[in-house]
Parts: sequence; C-alpha cells; structure tokens
Amino acid sequence: MTEEISLKEKRFNKWITVISIAIPLVVALLFGYKIPNAKPLSFLPPIYAAINGITAILLVAAVVAIKNGRQSLHQKLMTTNIVLSALFLIMYVAYHMTSETTIYGGEGFLKYIYYFILLTHIVLSISVIPLVLITYSKVYLDDFESHRLWAKYTFPIWLYVAVTGVIVYIMISPYYQY
Repeated sequence: MTEEISLKEKRFNKWITVISIAIPLVVALLFGYKIPNAKPLSFLPPIYAAINGITAILLVAAVVAIKNGRQSLHQKLMTTNIVLSALFLIMYVAYHMTSETTIYGGEGFLKYIYYFILLTHIVLSISVIPLVLITYSKVYLDDFESHRLWAKYTFPIWLYVAVTGVIVYIMISPYYQY
C-alpha cells in the first residue's frame, strides 16, 4: 500500500514540476507576443482583478470551513479557487496578448510601493503554483497530515497573491489606455 502511494506521489511530483515550470514559461512567452490586428481586450483587467478578490474571500472562507469541520465545503471552495486562478491566468494572458503594457504613472514614494507590491506579487504568484499543486495532491493521496503542513505555507502566500493582485489593479487602473 505504501509503495503504491509512493509511486502515485512520484508521478504527481513529476507533473507538479512540469506544470510549475511550464506555466511561467508559457506565460512569459505569450506575454511578449501580440496577436496581430487583435482588438484590445481592455475590459478584462477589472474582471480578473475581481477574480483575485473573490479568490481571496473564498480562501478565507475555506479556512473557516475546515476549522469548523466542514470538509466537503472546504474542498469545494478550494477547487473553486483553483478554477478561478486558472480563469484569471487565461484572461491575464489574453489581455496582454491584445493590449500594450500599461506603465504605472505614479511618482515618489507611491511608485516604490507599487513596484514592491508588483514584484512580490509576481515572484510569489510563480512560487504558489507548485505549493497549491503539492497541497492539493496531498489530499488526493489521503495524506491529510502533510496537506495541513503544506497548507500552512500555501494559504498565506496564495492569499497575499490574491490580495496584492487587487491592489496592483487599483494602483495602475488610472493609467490604463481605454
């Protein structure tokens, strides 16, 4: 039985590694590509910012659910968060493949705050991919002790990414070219 779990875990880990490398690489490649003659999808930023906000709320709700023993609700909320994160990523890439990059126009101290938040948001959004996948895989492998351990690190990072996604949008939204 343990050997079977170990083989499953090795397969999961291989896929987690592939996905965790592929997503940032594909996003980086697509980010630099503009679809010729495509109409800018300028309506997307507020939608994907809202998705980040909803994700943050649902992450907190999922923690409350599991602390109250509502495992089924927790599982549904976490699965919803993964779907929302995938939708965010698709919309984010689509926007950047059809629109010019918006430069933050603020000055002074706010500019440094914006770029600090943006940089930490980007770095942690890349690192949260394997964390989410590992944490999720532990449940599938019925390793709830490891799931709880990984979740202690995954949750605050994912929450930070979701919240800072909204903050970045709010700070840069006055500079969008509509």
